[in-house]
Amino acid sequence: MTRTSERSVPGTADKVAGPSADPVRRVRHRDHTTPPWIFVVPALAVYGVVVLYPSLAGVMYAFTDWSGIGGFSFIGLDNFRTLLDDSRALESVSNTLLLTIAVVVVQNGVGLLLALGVHTSMRSRALLRLIFFAPAVVSPVMVAILWKYVYNPDNGAGLNGVLGAIGLGGLRQDWLGDPSLALWSVAAMVVWQYAGYSMVVFLAGLQGVPAELHEAARIDGADSWQRFRHVTWPLLAPALTINLMLSTIGGLKLFDQVYAATNGGPGTASETLSTVLYKEAFVYGKFGYSTAVALVLALFVAAVSLVQLRHLRAREVTA
Repeated sequence: MTRTSERSVPGTADKVAGPSADPVRRVRHRDHTTPPWIFVVPALAVYGVVVLYPSLAGVMYAFTDWSGIGGFSFIGLDNFRTLLDDSRALESVSNTLLLTIAVVVVQNGVGLLLALGVHTSMRSRALLRLIFFAPAVVSPVMVAILWKYVYNPDNGAGLNGVLGAIGLGGLRQDWLGDPSLALWSVAAMVVWQYAGYSMVVFLAGLQGVPAELHEAARIDGADSWQRFRHVTWPLLAPALTINLMLSTIGGLKLFDQVYAATNGGPGTASETLSTVLYKEAFVYGKFGYSTAVALVLALFVAAVSLVQLRHLRAREVTA
């Protein structure tokens, strides 16, 4: 009778199920997912204040006569016209291109040779990789100061002293003081510092080449050069893309080593766009003109990088 009466009482089932169902409803109503973009806002705010705002302000100042202090007035394209008529700036463009080509070609060539050399089973390969890569983590200014001692013009010091000691005294030069050698001396300095970095990238690419492909080519009678030409080199395309992009961008905006070693001299023999930009702003106080130079440099680097990336990506293959 008790069970029958409990079943017959109206609303009993609802009262029993109600308390257990209410927490579920309440949890469901409180389960609000936080929008993912909320977590990006702080980083975007910092990026906007530190990067975007100064960049946009720089674009605006490129069209003004701002001296770095006080007010300014808009002068249209006058800064860019001055740039086209500035012989020192035009010479710096030529120097920048020559320096970039030298660095890109030699740095990546040396880096590839180093990578092939240490991509072996020799016991000292780990130590050699460390030695070759070590200059890449040294400050560029410290490297420039070190190489100023190497390039000491005295006959008995630095590179000149070594040349004299091995019977090549006739090759001794004023490496940083000769206008015909200063730019190439800086290029050698940059190659020495970053060839190990290129080596590491190429080494990563070499380690990604399947050994089975080399074995199959060896069975087919291919010698070492043929295996490199037809197996290794095509599969190194992604590593080559990375190295060429990094070395090209680095060469086009090179500043630290040039300024610390030669200050753009002798005369304007090693002047680059970056050193011109710096001097116009902080030596001559022409901040408007310097930002115009910076804008041209940024657009030039972006254009070269995009063309280069598109071309290099087209030749990449996968194993």
